[in-house]
This record gives sequence, structure tokens and C-alpha cells, in this order.
Amino acid sequence: MSSSSSWAPRFHRMIDKRLEEKLGFSRVRAAISDRCSTDYAALRVAEEEFSSDGKEIQERLSRTDEMRLILMFEENFPTSGYIDCIGFLEAIGNDASIDQLSLGKLRTLLDTLRKIHHFFRGIKDGIYPCLKKAADGILSFPEVVRRIDGILDKYGEIKDSASDALFEIRREIREKELSVSRRINTILRKAQQDGIVDTDAGISIRDGKMLIPVNSSRKKALPGFVHDESASGKTTFIEPAEIVEMNNEISELHFAETREISKILREFSDFLRPYVPDLLIAAAFIGEMDFLMAKAQVALDYIAGMPVISTDGTLSLRKARHPLLEKALKKEKKPIVPLTVTLSPEKHILLISGPNAGGKSVCLKTAGLLQYMFQWGMLIPTSESSELPVFDRIMVSIGDDQSIDNDLSTYSSFLADMRSMLSEADGKTLVLIDEFGSGTEPAAGGAIAEAILAALDARGTYGVITTHYTNLKLYASGAQTGVVNGAMLFDAQKIEPMFKLEIGLPGNSFAFELARKMGLPEEIVKDAENRAGEEFVGIERNLRKIARNRKALDEKLQKIRATDKTLEQITDKYQKELSDIKQLRRNILDEAKQEAEDIIRSANKQVENTIRTIKETQAEKTATQDARKELQDFLGALEEKKVRDKRNREEYLEKKLQDLEKRKEKEKARKARRSRTEGQETSSAELEEQQINAFRSAPLQVGEKVRLKDNGMVGEISKVSAKAVSVIVGSITTKLPRERVERVTSNEYRTALRQTAPPPRQQYDLGLSERKLNFKPEIDLRGARVGEAIEIVMRFLDDAIMLDVPSVRILHGKGTGALREEIQKYARTVRGVTSVSDEHIQFGGSGVTVVKFR
Repeated sequence: MSSSSSWAPRFHRMIDKRLEEKLGFSRVRAAISDRCSTDYAALRVAEEEFSSDGKEIQERLSRTDEMRLILMFEENFPTSGYIDCIGFLEAIGNDASIDQLSLGKLRTLLDTLRKIHHFFRGIKDGIYPCLKKAADGILSFPEVVRRIDGILDKYGEIKDSASDALFEIRREIREKELSVSRRINTILRKAQQDGIVDTDAGISIRDGKMLIPVNSSRKKALPGFVHDESASGKTTFIEPAEIVEMNNEISELHFAETREISKILREFSDFLRPYVPDLLIAAAFIGEMDFLMAKAQVALDYIAGMPVISTDGTLSLRKARHPLLEKALKKEKKPIVPLTVTLSPEKHILLISGPNAGGKSVCLKTAGLLQYMFQWGMLIPTSESSELPVFDRIMVSIGDDQSIDNDLSTYSSFLADMRSMLSEADGKTLVLIDEFGSGTEPAAGGAIAEAILAALDARGTYGVITTHYTNLKLYASGAQTGVVNGAMLFDAQKIEPMFKLEIGLPGNSFAFELARKMGLPEEIVKDAENRAGEEFVGIERNLRKIARNRKALDEKLQKIRATDKTLEQITDKYQKELSDIKQLRRNILDEAKQEAEDIIRSANKQVENTIRTIKETQAEKTATQDARKELQDFLGALEEKKVRDKRNREEYLEKKLQDLEKRKEKEKARKARRSRTEGQETSSAELEEQQINAFRSAPLQVGEKVRLKDNGMVGEISKVSAKAVSVIVGSITTKLPRERVERVTSNEYRTALRQTAPPPRQQYDLGLSERKLNFKPEIDLRGARVGEAIEIVMRFLDDAIMLDVPSVRILHGKGTGALREEIQKYARTVRGVTSVSDEHIQFGGSGVTVVKFR
């Protein structure tokens, strides 16, 4: 690929947030965004728009569907290692220098790119054509990888061999550190012999320095610098004077090491700069793969598939399910009723009527949401035999947009929506109108609604409309209109909706039946029926009877046409088979005739040769016998050839039969997979959980975003070792076991960073007050092991934050300093902590840690 614009988001129009909110697509967009690992992919989700370009929609759908199949069936495709690199690559292109963490990120990105290339190289052409073609256009940068591997080891540390100068510096550091260790141990033994230091004392570490614990009464006997004192004051920690100079030399070497590493990274940046344009394309490609994986994972959650783009204007949703409603119903362990809807240029508006709470609005929103998802490039939860046309726009009037600020009532809001629709709607528009014409006086509202419906019908506008108005049902029953009735079925015996849509019949509101079920007094219901009059009841009854008769007639006509078509197909099939059989017979006879002629020619030639040989040798006995033997050998070879040809043909036929059986088995398995994809509803939650677990547990890599399981804080991985990872949390780097962190998505990372400790609420809670009275702002951990102590500190700090304690003291003693170091390191990662420091020397010094909160 030649430019990064190939993967850049394409803009068509401003995103209609109101439309997306009304349809529920904003929640679908959020679900996809939550699955993105990179900021690039999350931005793609936010900026991807509704498209009216059929080719672009097909490309989006094909890529997403191929990724869905990859996630379902391919184990070798990399699902982790997708990180953001565009920011620092652009900076390098502007003459900046790369840092060690970014170098590790770049290696992770290139490793993921290598795995993707390796995967598609092993896939035959035609299996995943769109993604394979996209991957083929991306470079793999083997020289960049080689240079990075020469600088970083497998754990993300700079190698000693990264340069000759660094190798020498680190060799000197090791030698001098060894000399310091030997020398301080010699000083310790001598101090013990002189009685300055206890015989069982050992070297202590304070702030990375090796110190000798001296009896405070004899501290002047050991020349050096005092660094610390025990809580009791009996022990003083001294750095011997002769070690100071050696440590200073080591510090200078560490400064030299830092300068050399900076030089190595600058030189690498200079080397990398010419590759930056192509690397930016590769980084965008990795982000695009992350974007497609997020879409595919949500598609798997929804049990979604790829519909067909209609070329004749047919909108055919088969077994369609509203993904958000289905998820909500599953939590309640309730099944969803699939929706089947068909619109065409002849019947392009569906008018749904039926009882309240019977599912009319759900049908409308299902059709609208799935159409929007389809034109956004998202797979939809329907049968894959569904067909959808491409609309230029979708317009809705759903819910109540009344506003005090705009002085809009419910009906005024409806009329404003109708004005917009009538100004733009045409044959390439899908309109969705809920409770058409309601909100005003029924006679006037019904008349206005019928006039608007007639106008939309005349323009060829597609639509799904819900209503209770009888005059609209009568309009839809007309043979010359482009409107078709649809009824939400109702169980009259159980007095409850069935949530099933029946096309061709008008619905009944079942208002009187519902009134009885809800416990309205019988005399009131009967009075209402009398007031409505027999005419009202008769209209409803006759309307449904007419529609039912017309539907039955249409079904019979359709059945007759289908039968005629089937007979024609069967006749054509038999004619073709007969023609093929005759042609095959002619071919077999021609081949047999040709073969017979060849055999006769060969035999005649052989006989002539035999006769000539006998004549030339005057019929000598030996020559005659040889000639006869040669003729018999020829005839034997001829017979053997016939047997061999027959055996080869039988083997060929047997192989074909086996191939046929295998194809049947594969087809059966494919159908079983399809039926699972379309019909199994109980497995989607398990599949979603498996996907999340797989995402969390995949091997961690440098640059990925993680969450600390202990306290929920988030950070980026800077180094990865066999058993631990180094995580940058804010400005602090902490080393943790792998099992104490988990991978998070880009959205989860950003959300956690935005969250702050909630302000304390002013409310009186007896339990909380009692805990605050009993809470002691000091804890003693002397003698505890590190793991045990950290667990106690976690709970202690949590309680302190919850109880709004300004500061606490943690008594851990001085010892070797290991416990103090781990406690302070952990405390600095806790959200809400403002400072972590040693206590004043008079109150315990480094033997006590003081933690203050905001």
C-alpha cells in the first residue's frame, strides 16, 4: 500500500446522534468500542459513519465477516499484541528520538505484523480474499526487526551488546560492584572482630546503598557517612568512607551508561526515520485489524451474519432479532421472537397495527436498527439469506421530542418530523414512524396521517409505521396502494400478546379485552362497547375478513406460480439430462470405435510382420515359433492393458465416491454450524465469556494496557520477564507477578484514568461512625512477611480512604529494608494517596512509613 490514507476513516456526512439514539445504534457503537485494544480502533469506531455507497458497504461487511470466521475457526491468527504506535512514529518522523518503552512497543507491533503475514501466507487464495489482499500490501520490515533484536533482549531490557561502549561500561560496573561487595564484607568482618558491630549482623540496603549496622555507642569508631538509625536508636547505619569513593565511581558509570543508551536510541531513530512513512501505514493496518476484530467479536456476541445486498429494491429480513432486546431477555431467561419482514418496490410500506405492548415498536426499531447496522458495515442478527437495499437516508419519528425550550408539544414535535420527512423523502429513503398520527383529536389526526401516508406512498418511499387508526388500515387494504398491513398477533383466549408479526392482515387493538383483563368493571367495558357501536366492531371484523380472504387468494396464486415454475425447472432439468446422456453415449461410442480401430491396426500390423518374418526365413521352425511367441505376447499385453484400464477406472470411480461422501459430510457440518449460528441462543453468553477470558489471559507484551487486580489501577507494560511484568502506573514503575495483572481494552484504560476518588458524602451512618471511632491510624507489621504485610496494608489503606482519615503510620521496622521498600512501592500506586515518606528521625525514621491522603 502506498499511503496511510488507504486505512484512514472516510467521511460522508455528520453523524446523526439523535437518529442513532432513537434506533439504539449508539449502544451498538459503544459495545464495539469497548472491545478495541487501541486508541486508533476506538477512534475508527467513533468516526465510522452510515454509508450509502453499495461497494463500500460490501467491502466493510466482507472484511468484518472474514474476521468473524477467522475468530471462529482459526487458532493461529494473533488476537493480542495490538498497540498504538502512530504517536511516537510521527514524532520520530519530525526528528524526535525513540525511548526504550516505545522501542519495546514497536517490537510488539512488528511481531504482531509478522504473525499476521505468516497466517495469511499459509491460507489459500479465495478463503479470506479481502483481508489477505489487504495484508499483502503491508511491508514486514525484517531489517528493522533485526536492529531492534540487536538492542533489546526478550524482556525489553537494553542488551550489553547493543554497543561496544555499553558492553565495557557495564563490565566495569559489575567489576566495581563486586569490589564494593568484597570490600564492605571485609570491613564488616573487621568491625565485628573489633566489637563495633554485632557478630550476627549483616549488610543492610538503604536507597540502593550497602550499609553496615553499627552499635550507636561505637558509631564514631567506623569512619563514614550516617544514613539512618533504628527506631530504638541502638543501631546506626553507616556507609564506610572508603566505600563512598567506590560508589561515586559506580554512579558515574551509571551516568555514562544512561548517556550511551541515549546515544544508541538516537542512532536507531536516525536509522528508523526513512522507514517511518511505511511504518505508519503498518501501524494503521494493525489498528484496522483491531477495529475489525472488535466488530467481529460483537457480531459473534449477537450471533450475526452477513446479509445480501439487494439489487432489485427488495427488503427481506428473515428471522431478524433485535440484538439489544435479545441480550436483555437472555438475562431474564426469556426467548426472543424472531421477525420476518418483506418489502418490495410494489409494497414498500409496512403498516403495523395491534394491541398496546404487543411488539409493534420493537418490530419497527428492529427493522430500523438492522438497516442502520448494515449500512454502517456491521453484521446483523438475521438469517444470512436476508436481503437489504441501500438507502440514501433513514428518517425517524420515534418517541416524544416535546421541549419546553422550543415550545414543542408532543403533536407539534410529530408534525416537525413529518415536515422534515416530506421535504426529503424519496424512493431511496426509509422512514420509521411510531404511533402514526397520535397526540391530537383522532378524526383530524387520522386524516392528516392518511394524507402524509398517501404522499409517502406516491413517492415510493420505504417505511415501517405503527398505528391504531382504522382509516390507515383501510388505506393499506387497497389493492392499488404500495402499503401493506401487518398485525401483531394476540392470544384472545389467554388475553395476552404473542409478539408475532403477520403480514397482510390489519391488527386489532383488543382494547375491550385488555380492559377486562386489567380488571376494569364489566359494566364500564360493556358501556364502552355500546358507545363504540356495532359499526366500529363491524368495520374491524370485516376489515380483517377482507384482508384474510385477500391473503389466502394471494397465497394460492403464489403457490400456483411456484408450482408452474417448479414444473418448468423439472422439465428443463430432464431435457438437459437427456441431452447430456445422448451426448455421453455418442462420446463413449466414438471413443470405443476409435480404440477398436487402433487395436485392429496394431493387430494387423503385428500379423503382417509375423507373416513377413516367416516368409523371409522360409518357414524355419525356430523362426516360426519365435514369431508366434511374439504375436502371443502382443495379444497378452493387449489383454493386460484392458484389465489395467478397467482397474484404474474402478479406482477412479471409488475415489470420486469417497470425495462425494466427504463433501456430503462437510456440507452437513457446515449446515450444523449455520444452524448453531442462527438458532442457538444459549451459547452466545458462553461464547462472549470465552472471548473475554481469552482476551484477558493471552500472553502479555510490551506496550499493552493492563489493570492491577489488587486495586483496579491501570498502566502500561514496560518489561516482560518469565514470571513478572513491569507496569508503569502514572509516574511509578512497579514489578508484579503476571497473575496480578490483566489486559484491558483502550476504553477501559481511558475510563479508569478519568475516574477519581469520589468525594466523601455528608451523611450520618452509625456503622461508619462506629468504624471511624474504632479505627487506629497506625499499624504494626514488624516480623510479618512481605506478601502477608502487603495484604494487610491493602485493607488498612482502603479503610483509611473510606473513613476519610487524613494520614496513617505503618510501623515495619528497619531490618534489611526490603519490607519498607515494598510497602512504600505499593502505597504509591493507591488512588487517593498524595505522599508516601519515612517518618521524622525522632519518631522512627525509616522504620515507619507515613501515608497521606488527598
